[in-house]
Amino acid sequence: MLWFILSGGMTLKIQTIDTLLGCVGQRNQLLVKVVTECGIVGWGESGLSNREHAVIGAIEHFKSFLIGSDPRRIGRIWQEMYRSHYFEGGRVLTAAMSALDIALHDIVGKALDVPVYQLLGGKQRDLVPCFACAYTEADPDKMEDLVKEVTALIDLGWTTVRVIPSGFDDPEVFEPRDSIVRTARALEALRKVIGPDITLGIDYHHRLSVAETASFCQRLESGTLDFLEEPIRNQSPDAYAALRGLTSVPFAIGEEFCSKWTALPYVERGLTQYLRVDVCNIGGLTEAMKVLGWAEAHYIDLMPHNPLGPVCTAATIHLSAAAPNFSLMETHQGPFSKFGWHDPAIFPKQHPLQGSHYVISDAPGLGVEVNEEAFRSSLPIVAEAPHLRRNDGSHTNW
Repeated sequence: MLWFILSGGMTLKIQTIDTLLGCVGQRNQLLVKVVTECGIVGWGESGLSNREHAVIGAIEHFKSFLIGSDPRRIGRIWQEMYRSHYFEGGRVLTAAMSALDIALHDIVGKALDVPVYQLLGGKQRDLVPCFACAYTEADPDKMEDLVKEVTALIDLGWTTVRVIPSGFDDPEVFEPRDSIVRTARALEALRKVIGPDITLGIDYHHRLSVAETASFCQRLESGTLDFLEEPIRNQSPDAYAALRGLTSVPFAIGEEFCSKWTALPYVERGLTQYLRVDVCNIGGLTEAMKVLGWAEAHYIDLMPHNPLGPVCTAATIHLSAAAPNFSLMETHQGPFSKFGWHDPAIFPKQHPLQGSHYVISDAPGLGVEVNEEAFRSSLPIVAEAPHLRRNDGSHTNW
């Protein structure tokens, strides 16, 4: 069939583009299905959670000029999607572009009978190591459960663990000053238990200010934290530059990035030490690889954001396989995850987690299959992130 396609016997043009929105486990997933005239199907996933209908609308606009296109011209299609309107960019548009870009890579990999990483320059490694997510809050009142969860992960062979701060799971109130005091106490106690050899990080989910983040870091003994993820929002590189001068804790930033231009100051000015690129938000594999090459020149390693389903996980694995400057990949397929995002009944073929790493598949394309009937029967839920407030009644970041 490969020879037949490449010789012109079958037409490799985009015939249809469909969006599928369903609830898998505890959250919605938005998949994009691209079908060619010769029957090859490509799957992509969008990363803009809780705003999926906005992304669907963007994809509907893109469909008007993508039908009939040659899916092998991935880079050109990326430019056409980005540049063919006046108000370019933004997370809604690049989340839509990401899903389509990933699906096109899946198609071309299948057409050539090669895994997607071969389209990205070939694999740099045979395994993709991951960090474990601990879901017990780092809080003095929850130390027994936190220590139990983290030490169990270590006993299973995990050498890097990321925790969440005190107050993170409250669906209504987040008080930053209270959180940083309690989290700092819990982290120092946890470090004493696990010792110096385990890599320990925390995700503050951009809930703090510069002053609050500096205060938090200054409360920690040197060596307590190995990385601090997303302490503040990324709109102001100058704010991160100020923060960079107030602490020596390495930063892990980038899951909010929606283009190479968003990433530019963080790479050029050394404002992050780990790049948290999300392949389903930044513009797909095409844009992610450009940012990674840039980061390599500045000795910044990839630590990709991966909070979605098996399609996102597969795309992230292929990206991680091809990246020379790679550190660790986020996964929620760990032993204590209860989210159910990788349901095998819906995704009968996917990348399994083996211990603390993924073995890179040599299956053509992404290496993921979707039970479309099962996915379509998993009706989406009405999803809205918590609208958090502080004790004084004002709104704060989720």
